[in-house]
Amino acid sequence: MNVRTLCLSVLYEGEATGYDIRRMCTEGEFAYFVEASFGSIYPALAKLEDDGLVTSRTVPQDGKPARKVYAITDAGRQAFAEELSAPLGEDVYRSPFLLLARFVSILPHDLVAGRVKEHLDRLTAERQQLDQVRSEHECSPADCWVLNYGREVLGVAEKYLRTHMHELINLSRADERKDAAE
Repeated sequence: MNVRTLCLSVLYEGEATGYDIRRMCTEGEFAYFVEASFGSIYPALAKLEDDGLVTSRTVPQDGKPARKVYAITDAGRQAFAEELSAPLGEDVYRSPFLLLARFVSILPHDLVAGRVKEHLDRLTAERQQLDQVRSEHECSPADCWVLNYGREVLGVAEKYLRTHMHELINLSRADERKDAAE
C-alpha cells in the first residue's frame, strides 16, 4: 500500500486534515498498514486533489491558522476500490529486536536479557492495546477480523519469545566487554 491509497482509505471513512491522517497513521487505527510522514501525506493529498479524487475546503480557526479539510469524491471512492483490487505487495516487517538477535553473540548477557524483557513487554502492551480498542469501540466485522489477526500475530511472537528467550540470552557473551554495548 502506498501513501496515496492510505489517504484515500482514511478519507473513505470521513473528512480529515493532513494532520488527522498523520495522527491516524502513527497512533490510530491505520498505524498498522503503512508509514506516512507529513512530507509524503501532503504531496499525496495535493495530487489526489489535482486528479479529482478528493476535494478540500478551508476552515478558519480562532487564533490559529486555517485548517484544510479533505473529503473523498465518488471518483476517489472508485479509485480506492480499484487500488484495493490490485495484486497485494509483500508485507513489510522490520524489527530492531531481530537485528539485536542476529548479532547477540557480541553483546553481554545482562544487556540481552534486558532487551528481551523490553521486547516482551512491548509485544504484550501492543496486544493489550488491540484488546482495548476492541472493547472500547464498536467495530465492523472486518475491523474485528483485522484486530483479531493482529492480536494473534502478536500472541504468537510473544509465546515464541517467552518459550525461547533463554536460548537467545545464552547465545550472548557472558563477560562484560565495554565496547560492545556502548
